[in-house]
Amino acid sequence: MVRNIITPGKIILSGVVLIGLLFVAVLAVSVESSLWVPPNYELNQVEVPETQAQFALIPTSTQAQELPIVIPTPDSPRQLPALRAETEIYTVQPRDSLHTIAQQYFVSVETLLEANEISNPDHLEISQVLTIPPPQPEGTAPGFKIIPDSELVFSPGNIDFQIAEFVHQQGGYLSGYKEEVDERQLSGVKIVQRVAEEFSVNPRLLLAVLEYQSGWVTEKDPDESTLEYPLGLPVEWRKGLYHQLAWAADNLNRGYYLWRVNGLAIWILSEGTLLNIDPSINAGTSAVQHFFSQLYDGQDWEVAVSPEGLFATYEKFFGYPFHKSIEPNLPPGLLQPEMQLPFEIGDTWSFTGGPHGGWGSGSAWAAIDFAPPGEALGCVENDAWIVAVADGVILRAENGAVVQDLDNDGLEQTGWTVLYMHVATRDRVRPGTFVPAGGRIGHPSCEGGISSGTHTHLARRYNGEWIPADQDVPFVLDGWTTVGLGYEYDGLLQKQGQTVEAWDGRNPINEIQR
Repeated sequence: MVRNIITPGKIILSGVVLIGLLFVAVLAVSVESSLWVPPNYELNQVEVPETQAQFALIPTSTQAQELPIVIPTPDSPRQLPALRAETEIYTVQPRDSLHTIAQQYFVSVETLLEANEISNPDHLEISQVLTIPPPQPEGTAPGFKIIPDSELVFSPGNIDFQIAEFVHQQGGYLSGYKEEVDERQLSGVKIVQRVAEEFSVNPRLLLAVLEYQSGWVTEKDPDESTLEYPLGLPVEWRKGLYHQLAWAADNLNRGYYLWRVNGLAIWILSEGTLLNIDPSINAGTSAVQHFFSQLYDGQDWEVAVSPEGLFATYEKFFGYPFHKSIEPNLPPGLLQPEMQLPFEIGDTWSFTGGPHGGWGSGSAWAAIDFAPPGEALGCVENDAWIVAVADGVILRAENGAVVQDLDNDGLEQTGWTVLYMHVATRDRVRPGTFVPAGGRIGHPSCEGGISSGTHTHLARRYNGEWIPADQDVPFVLDGWTTVGLGYEYDGLLQKQGQTVEAWDGRNPINEIQR
């Protein structure tokens, strides 16, 4: 069986989110009501078509006049999924959990437990029939925009940011922190850098969230209660900065990428309160609102997502976030460069995983999986070669991950990058090496993350954003095009009337050859 979860946690993100037989309704709101104007600015409406109302921030002080005129990501109100009015019946499928079912139907886990008289939320049986009551939101979440989309991802706007310099200038607990991660001693700065790169989340945002939750960035002696769980998630196996920050990055990604695919209509706060989402927010704001929904309820959540919450911490550190905005992060009409299958000519591999999370459980379904030839099952050594899908220089090669830069500017935040995951240490390509398409990257393995069998995990990013394999820019490898089937890991590769189906193991239906 070949499955991988790059970080622990149940995978829930879908390129095509199944929400039952729902209809889409346009939820109209006033764009003006969603804007917050920082000090020394006044609101000035720009003449544009009525359906695309935007507001420019006009400086009213001499100092402010030196700054560019900006607008807080003037997205049109989004068409969110309509809510069910009737009770539904659901039959539990493989890989389901109460959490994923609750999110799919916009209800709380507590609602499912009560409606189905379930005492153990961690125990579900395949084919078990569940009653799903209709959602009952108690109001609407605020429309205040917290960060632009480009400040969520590890984007070009991060290029000049020096994490070490900033952290040491603040002089807080983080600057002297050390922790063992994967049998290596890492500083707090290195942990922030690693999480930013792995999850492709803006390090500035990670630092602001850490400061808001614990004060670690500026306080030399933060509250003792934060020392084991600095992001506020009191789960035993999430102790320490790395696991806490990885969990935070994963949940920021989840809110961001679910918003991208219209997979959200309601926030389910930590104690079960349901709130309609304001359709005028942007993906970056959705990321922050979702993250805090995992920790807070009621007034605490409302403060965290208000101008006095994380926004104020971010602005104190880095200035008004929309001055840093590089929008859109993905250019219109984005096309994937030519790519080939990641194995050598004449080899027959198995297509074992359709579209699924690029990194962790929260990122877009940016990855697909291939297992090498051979009869052995499980995590076994294999001499087959993973090869480069395109020309490019290697930026990183560690912890089972190899990242290749296709525009050869040496920057992970710009242009197309490709992640090859579970690459064995032996014979692995070194950073700084230019590898042409078809050049050897290394051998498949189970190294890095969690994997039940030797394989390679392949994913793409553009400007730091995970690119779904089953959306507008599908993976195309030697003319084989990915097609998602609505469930994680399910999918097809299609080429000129031929079809290869993802299957968890070795089977004639999933064999593919170069």
